Amino acid sequence: MAQSSGADAGGIGDARHPHTSSAGRRRWTTRRWLRVGVTVALAVLAALSGLGAATFVHSGEVNTRLVDRTSPALIAAGRLETALVDQESGIRGYSLTGRAEFLEPYTLGLAAQRQEEGTLRGLLAGDDDAAASLDALQRAAGAWQRQVAAPVASAPPGAPVAVSGSSAEEAKRSFDAVRTATGRLQAGLREDRVHDRRALDDVRAQRNVVFGSIAAVILALAVLVFEAMRRGVTGPLGRLNEDADAVAGGDFDHAIGATGPEDLRRLARSVEAMRHRLVDEIASADRARARLAEQTADLQRSNAELEQFAYVASHDLQEPLRKVASFCQLLERRYAEQLDDRARQYIAFAVDGANRMQTLINDLLEFSRVGRVHKSHATVDLEALLGSTEDALGVQVEEAGAVVTHDPLPTVEGDRTQLGILLQNLVSNAVKFRSPDRPPKVHVSVGRAGRNWEVAVSDNGIGIAPEFEEKVFVIFQRLHTRDAYPGNGIGLAMCKKIVEFHGGTIGIDRGHTPGTRIVFTLPVRDDTADDPQPASTADGTAALAKGVLR
Repeated sequence: MAQSSGADAGGIGDARHPHTSSAGRRRWTTRRWLRVGVTVALAVLAALSGLGAATFVHSGEVNTRLVDRTSPALIAAGRLETALVDQESGIRGYSLTGRAEFLEPYTLGLAAQRQEEGTLRGLLAGDDDAAASLDALQRAAGAWQRQVAAPVASAPPGAPVAVSGSSAEEAKRSFDAVRTATGRLQAGLREDRVHDRRALDDVRAQRNVVFGSIAAVILALAVLVFEAMRRGVTGPLGRLNEDADAVAGGDFDHAIGATGPEDLRRLARSVEAMRHRLVDEIASADRARARLAEQTADLQRSNAELEQFAYVASHDLQEPLRKVASFCQLLERRYAEQLDDRARQYIAFAVDGANRMQTLINDLLEFSRVGRVHKSHATVDLEALLGSTEDALGVQVEEAGAVVTHDPLPTVEGDRTQLGILLQNLVSNAVKFRSPDRPPKVHVSVGRAGRNWEVAVSDNGIGIAPEFEEKVFVIFQRLHTRDAYPGNGIGLAMCKKIVEFHGGTIGIDRGHTPGTRIVFTLPVRDDTADDPQPASTADGTAALAKGVLR
């Protein structure tokens, strides 16, 4: 790894120190350097991992032998000794008193003896010395049980069992043999435990040495990798970044140097080619910008002229229309007795056409002003704005017998005049396009949708067919004749233009039936709380009742 790093350092710096490396190494790419370095590092780590795994396995074996065999065997030997002592105490007490309850320790001791002997047989499998000590203990215990315990236990209860002096001395010698065999077994198990404990300490020390060595080797590898990356990758990348920053800072004549591995050199050459292309594009963009500035100035002059034309045309065109309507009406009044019904009808047609043309001119002028004349954005309380709309549409709503309700409405940023036109057009359309079969009901609802308020105007009117949902937002697009529903087909187009000017969207909810539900969005003010429903009143029911239009 150290050789790779040194060779890398030499091969990387050849552009600024061309005599420090060979051409062959210069052609090595970053991927090749990394592949070689990673292969060497993985080989070293694999060897260290194998050594660590072997140490772990050995440590596990010693620990398992100590925990699962030696210590449990020593504990079982102690329990076996306790069981034998309980047997001896029970037999001695029964022989002295003749009371049956003294045989209980003897009976329990026999059961415990058999259990612990079975446990020891399993734990001492493979250890011939310990198994021989256990066999000797079993023989001594069996001899004592046959010669002393069994005869005493078989005597009937009720009176002490007479034992001669020679028999008592023989019973003592027999149980002393049991004690000696037990001590020999326990001594052997203690020696095994001490041996295993020492082996565990040794393997732990070996493990610490091995893993300390692994940590040192890993640290050395990390240092070598870091140094190789610094000299072979980050260094050339840093120089390339400095050159690129110089170009990005506006020094487009600063050349990009090619250093480092072959792939970084290719990258530098590509960036250099990009710099040349950028210089050419900037020159071309400067020329285009100059042309665009000229065109913008022309466009501004044209817009100013169009605005002046729209204002003059709206007044100059309306004056002849007013004259046509006025003189037709004067003609009808002066010569009323000389005109028949057909002449009066013709005069009515002329007056109606002039009035419609005058209304159309006013609507077009208002449409052209959206986003151009009214541009001042301020805080607009939609609740108060809808109240103004209620007053403006009060006669139309009362004549139609409509009921208009609304949710508590939020405060938004926008142009008050345009938002008023938006609400007035939507509520007016909802009342105008009512169904003849049911009284009109209009509801203005609001909800939070992320960073937007989603306002909806719903009605139970005649509705809009799915194929006309986009057409209704186009200027002068009408779905009905003027005799059925008056208007110029400009209202929803103006609504769309107002909503888009405020950064929102507008559309028709296809799932709403019966009638129409038009939904538009307005951005939420930055200082508005995260509550999805505006709280303009404390009681929602009271607010709903307050929102019913007269």
